[in-house]
Amino acid sequence: MDDDRTRVLASKLLRYLAQHPDAADTAEGIHRWWLPEGAAEYRESDVHAALEWLADQGALVRSRLPDGRELYAAAGSALPC
Repeated sequence: MDDDRTRVLASKLLRYLAQHPDAADTAEGIHRWWLPEGAAEYRESDVHAALEWLADQGALVRSRLPDGRELYAAAGSALPC
């Protein structure tokens, strides 16, 4: 994991959440919809690493969907499942 790259991406994700505090999505959805202009710059594995780092820091919460995928949202938000 590239710590600088992960933190830069994590910062972008936090900015998105500041503008959309009720947003929640999977790593795939976050890559596609939260970073449309940066999607080509980052791989889905980069997004997953940033999400895991943010969850470990307590900035995000994750919830497992019935199909096994994980849903991420800002800490303190109400997850839909």
